[in-house]
Amino acid sequence: MHKFELSESTKQRIVARQGRLHAFEALDPKRTALLVVDMQNYFMAEGFQGYCPTGHEIVPNVNRLADAVRQGGGTVIWILMEASEESKTGWANFHETYKPENRERRFKTLGPKGDGYKLWPNLVVKPGDETFVKQRYSAFIEAKGDLVALLRQHNIETALICGIATHVCCESTGRNCMMHGFRTIMVSDGNSTQNEDDHVASLRGFMTYFGDVQTTDEVVAMIAKGKLGRAAAE
Repeated sequence: MHKFELSESTKQRIVARQGRLHAFEALDPKRTALLVVDMQNYFMAEGFQGYCPTGHEIVPNVNRLADAVRQGGGTVIWILMEASEESKTGWANFHETYKPENRERRFKTLGPKGDGYKLWPNLVVKPGDETFVKQRYSAFIEAKGDLVALLRQHNIETALICGIATHVCCESTGRNCMMHGFRTIMVSDGNSTQNEDDHVASLRGFMTYFGDVQTTDEVVAMIAKGKLGRAAAE
């Protein structure tokens, strides 16, 4: 599993900007959503073009976070990437970055009928969870539905971002999430990518300018604290 540590100079820059290291030190569990990005066979299973070798290492943390969010009364959303027919023209510039044989392989395996499209089987999906299909790096644009509307429907104010790959679809989704007005936390040990340098650089930039980065333990503790606070208030 990738490690994430900030240099002292980066910590000082963040504290100078916002007065504390972590932007979000509390949350309301019932108004929290876990967005699990692209944890599909295409990115999780060896032999697929998008395979992330460390992807399986974050599965226990993702399941733990999902369980904590559900117990807190929040919402779990499983986000799936689809290589759609529409994107052949609507996202043609992206497909120019693939060799023709790799482009066709992506459409075949990550299309809605491909084996790569399926959610990784070790993830624990439960009744009441939501599924959302995206067709770009970010889940907030050109998707099969309106993620902002779905989050508003569940009265969400805080979003937790997990999945693959940290610096591509997870960061793209996280940045748009923040810019739509949601308090956004990237979970450092709930995200993974092909190498640690990209992972660290992505989270460092996100924490400096877009939101917060916390560990699974820290987020679960905030959820537990929030549950106690709600119970006391009620």
